[in-house]
Amino acid sequence: MDKRKTFDEDVVNYDQFRPRYCERLFAKIIEFGQIDKEKKTVEIGCGTGQATKPFLETGCTVTAIELGENLADFTKDKFSNYQNFTIQNLAFEDFRYEKDSIDLVYSATAFHWIPDEIGYPKVYDMLKSGGTVALFWNQPAAEEGKLDEELQEIYVRIRKDKIREPKEVMRKYQETEGHLKKYGFVSYEHHCYTQTRTLNSEDYICLLNTYSDHISLENDLKTELYSSIQMAIEKHGGIIRLIDTIDLYLAKKP
Repeated sequence: MDKRKTFDEDVVNYDQFRPRYCERLFAKIIEFGQIDKEKKTVEIGCGTGQATKPFLETGCTVTAIELGENLADFTKDKFSNYQNFTIQNLAFEDFRYEKDSIDLVYSATAFHWIPDEIGYPKVYDMLKSGGTVALFWNQPAAEEGKLDEELQEIYVRIRKDKIREPKEVMRKYQETEGHLKKYGFVSYEHHCYTQTRTLNSEDYICLLNTYSDHISLENDLKTELYSSIQMAIEKHGGIIRLIDTIDLYLAKKP
């Protein structure tokens, strides 16, 4: 199965448990791009709209692109009261647009699914001169301590690897600066935000089951992994504290 489509399997949990992004991030993008009701925006990989509403509330036109059919249907219904919202159920690679017509293109924890040599030139081509690209990713990690250590041991024992280290993941996203400059963008800015969440063991399992590397596990392995994680959380007080690190990359088309 195309891993990009695994997110389409559990839309309700995806909407409930995937983290939202902090208000400061949206304020920065809106300020940087001078987004208002006169502007046209495109969101790449909207999921269930975790990053959609703040832009809709500026009055700008938002065209969302979502590959998952169930996700697209859910989000279309979710924002049905907004006259400035439309959604297209297709891959970004297949999205048709008028050249030099968009004021803002943004993507929340999704742009890494698009090959660099396709994504960046296409975004550049669709933006107006002075238009903004905003790419941001959230990387959650358990707070360091005994529970985190035990979870690492569980992954090594059952899945034969460690939980993805936030610093390692962010190192990949930091390549974004080089890509933006390579494909002609200017006025580059980088901002980092953090926020915390607390989940019980059941909710944490629901969250894990919205990530492609967990959804795609074989059922027996997944059952063993989730059961072990849930028991570990219960042993350590019944809750897990997550620290979200959110990196925002901004640039403009000359």
